[in-house]
Amino acid sequence: MSVLSELAFSADDLALTRFAVSPMWEVVAGFRLLVSRAAHPVHRPWTEQVRSRVDDAGLTAGWLADLVPPQNYLCDFLTPFPTESAPSLDAELAAIRATPAAFVRRDIAKLRESARTRALRADPERWLPQITEEIETFWEIALAPYWAKIRAVLDAEVFHRARQVAEHGAAHFFNDLHTTVSWDDNTLRLVRRCCVLSRQTAGPGLLLVPSVFAAGVLTWMRYPDPPQLAYPARGTGTLWERRPPARAEAIAAVLGRSRTRLLTELAAPASTTELAGRTGISAAGVSQHLAALRGAGMVSAHRAGRSVLYARTAVAETLLTAAD
Repeated sequence: MSVLSELAFSADDLALTRFAVSPMWEVVAGFRLLVSRAAHPVHRPWTEQVRSRVDDAGLTAGWLADLVPPQNYLCDFLTPFPTESAPSLDAELAAIRATPAAFVRRDIAKLRESARTRALRADPERWLPQITEEIETFWEIALAPYWAKIRAVLDAEVFHRARQVAEHGAAHFFNDLHTTVSWDDNTLRLVRRCCVLSRQTAGPGLLLVPSVFAAGVLTWMRYPDPPQLAYPARGTGTLWERRPPARAEAIAAVLGRSRTRLLTELAAPASTTELAGRTGISAAGVSQHLAALRGAGMVSAHRAGRSVLYARTAVAETLLTAAD
């Protein structure tokens, strides 16, 4: 059953409204998408690539499986309030580990009881470090190799929305944000299935967090902090498109054909063995080229179990995009 939440805004609340890009919101929304096992029309390439890695690491039967159910409530302590516009994952994990025990107990009381939630309720300080270790594993396996692409979409969304506010005003922006969100008479209205949002239970202002994995609008409240509203980012539909550079020859003249080919193949993260099989370059040659590209800041390495996945960085993405 849907309910209508209303969040009143004063002039001060509007002045304190801002955006942030949060790795932890992508962790919880991305993990929820994976455990739902739903066939997603946009994220299918990503889920097909990472699901087996996540299963092999035991994450679908670990702490996150208890704290991030496929539907309904998400523990607020997993998405701590960002104190800056783009906090690092390390900063957010530190905030999770520092969550007061009372907040942890309040959050898990809203979840289905399990052996893990009982243990966490009994001794949060003992188990929070283990939870953040599991989050780090999920990040390294499922998100870090793709973060350059994801971050580009999120940054573009923030730029677009900020320009929208500047050109058309807050009312136009809020009414365009999502079908479940509307603005009228200095009040933001959200159609929600749970978690009623009101100014009486939230601090001043509003934090808007775009997400590539959020299926709908997600909310967060912890007085006296401003409420958080995570919402689906524009441009997510292009996230996993594989487009070879239109001017690969021009790039190859600078980087060489083999390194350009490897960058092109890294539209999706891959191991040395996979790249050797696709390109016909020897494994030793692939390793040598990847080391050079990594030294130039164009490739990053991420451990996934016994393998190491290589991914294009933002530098490489910019180069290939500029060549299109």
